Amino acid sequence: MEVTKKSLAGVLKTTADLLDLLGVGDDPFRAQAFRSAARSLEASLDEVDALVARGFAGVPKVGKAIALDLMGFVESGVFGPLEDAASLIPAGVLSLFRVRGLGPKKIRALWDAGIDSLEGLREACRDGRVAALKGFGAKSAASFLAAVEFALSAQERQHLSTATEVAEGLCRVLEGLEARLAGDVRRGLDTVRVARVTVTADPGEVVARLAGVVEGLERVGQKPLFAGRVDGVPVEVAFAPRAGVRGALDLMMGGAAAYREALRAEAAGRGFDLSGHGLIRAGEVLDTPTEADVMQALDLPLRPAEYREPEHDGVWETLPHPDELVTVADLRGMLHTHSTWSDGAASIADMAAATVRLGHEFLGTGDHSRAAHYANGLSIERLQAQLKEIRELQSAGVPLVAGAEVDILEDGSLDYPDDVLAELDYVVASVHSLFTLPAERQTKRLVQAARHPLVTILGHPTGRLLLRRPGYALDLGAVMAACAERGTVVEINANAYRLDLDWRVALAWRDHVRFAINTDAHVPAGLADARYGVMVARKAGLTPAHVVNTLDRDAFLAFVRAQRAGR
Repeated sequence: MEVTKKSLAGVLKTTADLLDLLGVGDDPFRAQAFRSAARSLEASLDEVDALVARGFAGVPKVGKAIALDLMGFVESGVFGPLEDAASLIPAGVLSLFRVRGLGPKKIRALWDAGIDSLEGLREACRDGRVAALKGFGAKSAASFLAAVEFALSAQERQHLSTATEVAEGLCRVLEGLEARLAGDVRRGLDTVRVARVTVTADPGEVVARLAGVVEGLERVGQKPLFAGRVDGVPVEVAFAPRAGVRGALDLMMGGAAAYREALRAEAAGRGFDLSGHGLIRAGEVLDTPTEADVMQALDLPLRPAEYREPEHDGVWETLPHPDELVTVADLRGMLHTHSTWSDGAASIADMAAATVRLGHEFLGTGDHSRAAHYANGLSIERLQAQLKEIRELQSAGVPLVAGAEVDILEDGSLDYPDDVLAELDYVVASVHSLFTLPAERQTKRLVQAARHPLVTILGHPTGRLLLRRPGYALDLGAVMAACAERGTVVEINANAYRLDLDWRVALAWRDHVRFAINTDAHVPAGLADARYGVMVARKAGLTPAHVVNTLDRDAFLAFVRAQRAGR
């Protein structure tokens, strides 16, 4: 499958974690070398093809040995140091990395205590063994029990970005067979069980193309379907042997289970049999090359793929046509981004240049405030220095607006005083601490911040990390109502590990608040994550008019001025 900077950085970071877990022996700096190389790759403005063409030469922190191993990964899909480290660790122990709050040191302590799987950790949390371990305690045991239950419930799903990359890679492998995205990826679900693709081809063609690409490839019963795995991700490739049955196949692979069953029942009620094999009436397979052809034969309206979830029942026909929904191309400003001033990996100028290369018009900075000391948050003095740099870059023609991601403190106040906030062009207010406050206090905290007259955008409102941790306990309806009352914009954080706000909530509030699709990018490549935020927005029926960063720079600044004035 195609190698990306994300996958390259990922194997480097994972290798570092495993080396820390194993202990680094005679070379205490080896794990850090892999982490530094990952960060440097993420910050690079070069495309992967250019990096590979020169064998990663000239990339800071990527020495000859690591470069050689990366080239091996590009050529074979195997990263030697990672395989070497993983071979020394039981699979169950490796699974513990999926538990929020567990890093290499704590996992090592659990492993040494004989706790070597997610199920084993759950039992050890329940029976008191974890609480008794040095450095853990009863509070940690309770926290890890909740986290391991969450990890176990999520273990069969993938992040949307991972599944999308795999499915798009399959489409490239199947080029020429009318390969199309299907299933959860096509509908833009925040997490995905199986990466699905449909093609027009006979079974032999599918097998010939996928040999050596899909592990464990096999036919699923008598269905027109092959299944297997790519890089551990479950995949399914459904095939239509001729174009005339492709519409039925795409429908059966293009909606939630409840939608498919309801559609099959509707077809049966009209005297048809609908399946992946085609639309059949009185034993005859009808010629229906498109989904629209199938629905026309059934005398039913065609439901757009974005709206094929149970939550859309009864409302989808009132939502905009897909042609009217927001697209990545509609986004003119990339708001809420980070730079080397805090915990980003590229300069403001480089982030702005990457924004323009992607076809957007301006960059909104959003480095962390002083309370985020772990992320090199900016003191007031450093913020003033950053503002000076931004104003100088603006004078030189760099398309910027000056912002900050300001921590919401425990009492709902903000991490900078109002006179400092007023100097910024816009403000993103976010929670980065005290996730376990009681729901009443957490709600009061966010409501107060949402009502602050200098807060432009409420960042990642629930604090969730998909497949890692749920959002914090709060009355989200009260927070959204406060945003609606004050005119505070609600962020759809496009980072694929967040996708926060959830599309279901955005759907419910689409007529009451404005939204911003923000990447929260810490590296130039992260700006491309806007596509995942757009998928969320489209499922919620959002058009460009619902999204403030579809405005040009002058219009966005005018919007903020009006918002601050209470208009």
